[in-house]
Amino acid sequence: MYQYNNTRDKKMNKLTPEEERVILHKGTEAPFRNEYDHLFADGTFICRRCNAPLFSAETKFDSGCGWPSFDANYPDAVKRLPDPDGMRTEIECANCGGHLGHVFIGERFTKNNTRHCVNSVSIRFIPKGQDIPATIHPDK
Repeated sequence: MYQYNNTRDKKMNKLTPEEERVILHKGTEAPFRNEYDHLFADGTFICRRCNAPLFSAETKFDSGCGWPSFDANYPDAVKRLPDPDGMRTEIECANCGGHLGHVFIGERFTKNNTRHCVNSVSIRFIPKGQDIPATIHPDK
């Protein structure tokens, strides 16, 4: 299903042009028309580029923003960076640096008071009971 990407790092999963636009070039997919906005099933969301586990489905909630929202990530799975717009905080996969979306604090949607607003094309859902593929480490 996922093959090595011959145009970039040969170790990483192969990406479609849309996935490359979002993950590698920090784009954004259209709201309300993406794969995981309305998916609420048990499992794990992993990085589409390197397979690193990022979010448990238990932390997913419906924020109404049009993208999948999570109020927590796995420890050390997500890196936060100032966004070039100077107003938001970007989130990346801590393992491969792939762009995930943005994080917002203080909106009071959940007890954690955090919303990781994530592009569906940046993640992949692995249902509970299925094996999570091995994480690909870009430096190995």
